[in-house]
Amino acid sequence: MKFSHALGGLLSATVVLAAPAPVPVAEPMPMPTPPGIPSASSAKSQLAALTVAASSDTGTYDRDLFPTWDTISGTCNTREYVLKRDGTSVTVDSACYPTGGSWTSPYDGAKWTSPSDVDIDHMVPLKNAWISGASKWTTAKREQFANDVTRPQLWAVTDNVNSSKGDKSPDAWKPPLTSFYCTYARAYVGVKSYWALSITSAEKSALSDMLATC
Repeated sequence: MKFSHALGGLLSATVVLAAPAPVPVAEPMPMPTPPGIPSASSAKSQLAALTVAASSDTGTYDRDLFPTWDTISGTCNTREYVLKRDGTSVTVDSACYPTGGSWTSPYDGAKWTSPSDVDIDHMVPLKNAWISGASKWTTAKREQFANDVTRPQLWAVTDNVNSSKGDKSPDAWKPPLTSFYCTYARAYVGVKSYWALSITSAEKSALSDMLATC
């Protein structure tokens, strides 16, 4: 009996000692996003303060009036800089061309491992900027706008989705993922506000609806 009790105690101790310690589980990393996205409440205030006016499309827009891509850091131009910033585990060669990594497009949720499948989208399209105030800017200022990595103007997204957007404003085009409406509208308004660009009434209505999803 004593032997049985002793053996039972030994087995219990063995079980206790053999129990594995809990392994910490890392929480999923948030999807990389450009800096400077205003909060929903700030975006709503900024939207209310934007000038509402009809767009002035005189047919004089030219993509070359917005020079891209500038050298941003080292050998990295604007496109390469954004690919590094918004990608996961991105490696580059001496010329800053991506040699590895992956990108998740926030517009549609698609994941890519080849940089050729990823476009850098201007949140506020260059033509939209032109017809809402940028036509009055100097070329130097338009260049700053087209290469703005300080605000949420540049996004790494699926190339086909970027093509479908083209130069459309939110009243004519919205990202496929409705769950991204809030962030999209906040970023769009933040860029328009900083660069003091006007919006049309249709644009404002669409942005208001999108901000209502926040």
